[in-house]
Amino acid sequence: MLKETPVTVRPIALQDYDDWCLLYAAYAEFYAVKQTQAMRDQVWQWLQQSPPVIYALVAVNTERQILGLLHYRIFARPLAATLGAYVDDLFVVPAARGQGIAQQLIQAVAEIGQESRWSVIRWMTAKDNLRARACYDKVAEHTAWQTYEIKLPQ
Repeated sequence: MLKETPVTVRPIALQDYDDWCLLYAAYAEFYAVKQTQAMRDQVWQWLQQSPPVIYALVAVNTERQILGLLHYRIFARPLAATLGAYVDDLFVVPAARGQGIAQQLIQAVAEIGQESRWSVIRWMTAKDNLRARACYDKVAEHTAWQTYEIKLPQ
């Protein structure tokens, strides 16, 4: 476990590329998703374009190590006539888990949402990701909605 040090949550920056790549690869490995450098580069491009396709926050310790990341995107909610955000990825390095970093990342996106007047922030996790679910149960409401998907040929 990493020594507990104060953590700052901030938007991702250009100088974060190498550390972000390592974390995002570890996130993909956690979910057993085959991910290539080209795939990470595509996501990085989405993060950097203006306006971004997706946004990212990182949790950084006093040594400037990135200990966690959160990717989110804004979506329209036509029935409610509001905007919301969807958290696609949330990952904390294993050595830093249990220090409240995931909660800090979620709180940071919630603050952005309040400032931006979003009506909701949503995300999902694997049913067997019990550690993450225990964290999420403390900060959000588990809904009754089921997730469906159609895989399209690439």
